Amino acid sequence: MNRTFTRIRSHVSPRHGLLLLLLLYVVLTQQIPSWGQWYAQHLYPGIAYVLSAFSALFPLAIGDVFIALSIAWVLLYPVYAVVRRKQQLLRALRKVGEYLLWVYAWFYLAWGLNYSQPGFYARTGIEPAEYSKEVFLDFADRYIDSLNASFTPHPLTDKRLIRDAAVEGYNHIAPELAVHQPFHPQPRVKTMVFTPLISAVGVTGSMGPFFCEFTVNGDLLPNQYPATYTHELAHLLGITSEAEANFYAYQVCSRSRWQAMRFSGYLSLLPHVLSNARPLLTQEEFEALAGRIRPEVVEVYEQNRLYWTEKYSPLIGSIQDWMYDLYLKGNKIESGRQNYSQVVGLLISYEMGRRTNTKLSFPHPPLLSPPFPQEVTPVP
Repeated sequence: MNRTFTRIRSHVSPRHGLLLLLLLYVVLTQQIPSWGQWYAQHLYPGIAYVLSAFSALFPLAIGDVFIALSIAWVLLYPVYAVVRRKQQLLRALRKVGEYLLWVYAWFYLAWGLNYSQPGFYARTGIEPAEYSKEVFLDFADRYIDSLNASFTPHPLTDKRLIRDAAVEGYNHIAPELAVHQPFHPQPRVKTMVFTPLISAVGVTGSMGPFFCEFTVNGDLLPNQYPATYTHELAHLLGITSEAEANFYAYQVCSRSRWQAMRFSGYLSLLPHVLSNARPLLTQEEFEALAGRIRPEVVEVYEQNRLYWTEKYSPLIGSIQDWMYDLYLKGNKIESGRQNYSQVVGLLISYEMGRRTNTKLSFPHPPLLSPPFPQEVTPVP
């Protein structure tokens, strides 16, 4: 027995032992709900604080560079090992496999275990609402009123102002809506390194889990920037669900003192409202609802759609959609890419919760006037 243990220990290096422990922690946290909650509430904020501070030292999105170099190494190293170093292919593949396990552990320890935390309804105490056509129409009518009222042809272009408004917004909603406050007072967003490729697949922003950095597409239109910034910041704060990230971004933008930021938030919700309306309404009802949107908003919406359509590659985009759908489903987001549009259900449940649950403190209607002072001209 002792000889067997000694033989096993001689083949397991400290590096392999550490890797096994980390993988065991990941698996247990994925399976034990209380561990997932503890990670998200207590361990992740410290990890994110350190990694995002490190990432902020570099002008580039180092997560993008790391992923690109990792893919290149995984593909090229076996060829190099066999051809140049005359190693056996199996040995080279074992080395690649170990590297991928380290990357897997790093991904989940640095950010991915947030997928194992309780969902929105469990965290906030809001009951999920099964809404009827009438409830949806009431929501949609008030949403369109707010969308129309928020329209401005002048988008915000001061990215520091948008950053500060986003931080202010998350600090404001965090106690009520079970989301972390920003870990740094001036979170640094990066531009995606491979912007042309990212535009071809129709992605406007992403969360870099390995270094806790969030990125936006360099081709992003000004009227989309605030909503995308606040959406990706939600991911940095530990929100993994795309619907929840849309919800928090919408809350922050729609409550902003800046009209252009409110318009960005309302505009970002429009495709999700329309996609939810299609199966609920008749064609006549759908056309009547869409007809209430003011022409200037429709024009901006169509301009944005055409802008991204020109950059989109159907082949590359469909592959990315398929892969991301599998990724989401593999991380407990059962609806896959359809999760984005479930933000409407969250908003309706949120509103109904405000009306019926006196234990919840929601002093500001999410579709009406914002809680902050009205727009003022910044001092140069």
